[in-house]
Amino acid sequence: MTLRIALLALASLFAAPLWAEECPPMLQGDLQQLRSKERIDLCQRFAGKPLLVVNTASRCGFTPQFKGLEALYQRYRAQGLEVLGVPSDDFRQEADDSAETAKVCFIDYGVTFAMSEPQVIRGDDAIPLFRELAQQSSAPRWNFYKYVVGRDGKVIASFSSRTKPDDEALIAAIEKAIAP
Repeated sequence: MTLRIALLALASLFAAPLWAEECPPMLQGDLQQLRSKERIDLCQRFAGKPLLVVNTASRCGFTPQFKGLEALYQRYRAQGLEVLGVPSDDFRQEADDSAETAKVCFIDYGVTFAMSEPQVIRGDDAIPLFRELAQQSSAPRWNFYKYVVGRDGKVIASFSSRTKPDDEALIAAIEKAIAP
């Protein structure tokens, strides 16, 4: 039994680098979790899972979409869907203090899906996740731009800020992403 445990431990040491090699470019790296000391390891958390990525802002006319995004997450999470909210001040509508951002997300809208600290999502300084999303689709044109990503790390579809979380086309893309 002890030999078996030792072999499993040894195998896991060698599996970690292989996992990193298999991780899609979009998910390589990590982000600081909103109002937490924890970091979100994108590969560990999202690789092989259907994913909805949304750039958010707490002072935007589209901010009420958090409610619908949370409803989507609750509706499809048992089927593997993950949602990642990435606040950004690129459009000058994010709070200066991440405590306020967290309040809007977690208290005002009851968000339970993953949220990062505010990030740069456009241009040369964009975080790698959003550079890859832009390369595969297009850069966000405003807050609450949505990307549906398949289990393989490829963008299935992207949607404008005006697309509400209960939009039929968005739901169809999510259902395509979660299909086995």
